[in-house]
Amino acid sequence: LTLANYGNQTSVTKFILLGFGDLPELQILLFMLFLVIYFMTMAGNILIIVLIVADQHLHTPMYFFLGNLSCLEICYTSTILPRMLASLLTGDRTISVSGCIIQFNWFSSLAAVECALLAVMSYDRYLAICKPLHYAMQMNGSLCLQMASLSWISGFLASTVTTSLLAQFTFCGPNEINHFFCDFTPLIKLSCSDTSWMELVTFILSSIFTLPAFLLTVTSYISIIASILRIPSTMGRKKAFSTCSSHLIVVTIFYGTLIIVYLLPDINTLRSMTKVFSVFYTILTPLVNPLIYSLRNKEVKEALRQVVRKLGSFTAVQRIQANAFRSK
Repeated sequence: LTLANYGNQTSVTKFILLGFGDLPELQILLFMLFLVIYFMTMAGNILIIVLIVADQHLHTPMYFFLGNLSCLEICYTSTILPRMLASLLTGDRTISVSGCIIQFNWFSSLAAVECALLAVMSYDRYLAICKPLHYAMQMNGSLCLQMASLSWISGFLASTVTTSLLAQFTFCGPNEINHFFCDFTPLIKLSCSDTSWMELVTFILSSIFTLPAFLLTVTSYISIIASILRIPSTMGRKKAFSTCSSHLIVVTIFYGTLIIVYLLPDINTLRSMTKVFSVFYTILTPLVNPLIYSLRNKEVKEALRQVVRKLGSFTAVQRIQANAFRSK
């Protein structure tokens, strides 16, 4: 273990991320599984961004926010998965204290941004379904840009304050983190500094930046469901619900696992399942976002068909030109 003197104490300079090291016989299998998930996540979210930028029909508030969410998921999954894949492949599970804090800063920032973006997207769906006559006027381009910018700025601002406090802590050992990434609770438990002030500040910031987003999301969907139930025709209800059901699935997975990991009592039964639940909101949510939105959305599927047709036409033209050149 790499240690450094810190006054009369011994300060840890490296942590060991235990990850899934308690399953040595599954390391290669886990590496292949998470590698496939990583490539699928990157490809799916990049495809969503390309379709939104390329297709004029997708230049609407809903797809603008979806593009932001896809950008977020690319950054989010790249903060955790590459480091975990390297550990599974090489067996080296060490990470420097500064590297651990940087990873926590990116993870917590992007998680806070996702909470805000999901709230903004739920508000967008609320206006579209509950107040359709006012939707175009209220959800204009300027407001969309302001809401997206506020989501990104507030998430990084909240995390920067927390990380700056965390960087001042001393870690004296043990240096093993029973997780596959650097999260707040495991880091706090390893610190030999007084963490009470840090925990209070983190609680206040979480309440300010994430609780309103969660309440806005819940309130929006309660209003949406109530409006859908008032629609007289069955066909109308199905059509209205289909426009927001994909978003509701993502929100349920994301917030459901967050609540289990961070808000339920820290008991042995749940502690042993923390890593499993963390996989859902750190790895699976970025994967299912493009899958759910693309498979359940006719406009996205139509945009994809047009791109495929254009690529097919371009390839055919290139092939004809190549054959003509050879014949000469």
